[in-house]
Amino acid sequence: MQIRRAAANDFQALQAVELACFETLREAGAVSGVPAASSDEELQRFLDEDLLYVACDQDGAAIAFSGAYVVDEFLYIAEVDVLPVWQGQGFGRRLIMTLLDDGRQRRLAGATLTTDVVHPSTHHSMRSWASTSLKVMPFLSTLGSTSPDKLRMGSIPSVGSAWLCCSSRFDH
Repeated sequence: MQIRRAAANDFQALQAVELACFETLREAGAVSGVPAASSDEELQRFLDEDLLYVACDQDGAAIAFSGAYVVDEFLYIAEVDVLPVWQGQGFGRRLIMTLLDDGRQRRLAGATLTTDVVHPSTHHSMRSWASTSLKVMPFLSTLGSTSPDKLRMGSIPSVGSAWLCCSSRFDH
């Protein structure tokens, strides 16, 4: 498997990965409604910040991706998606490690991410995050939107899905 920086011509493949993950989450009862993937504009934001990575199989096909952006000197990991058939093999962890290394190189203060606690893969992910330096915050809430601005301002509407926040401070 290869991890590389993504490009705009990867957007369609990344959106397909995300849609496949949506169906897995729906089956677990974590999401409902019409399947949706990140828009080209959202992916472009990650790309503009040079924080969009794709993991590819031996044939070069996208099997996972991660996207982030910087908010107040913190890396906010907004997306980590792994095709269901590739989950549990460390690809998400490797993508997170790549983003964390990028944040350290930029001399950022730290990193945060939010995740759905309903999906079974989250429990596996939380165990593997121990090797990434991300720590689960003693904060568990019901969130409708997980943007860092809304987390900071406390203006998060309830929609019935439980989320948790993970954070790490970088040592420089």
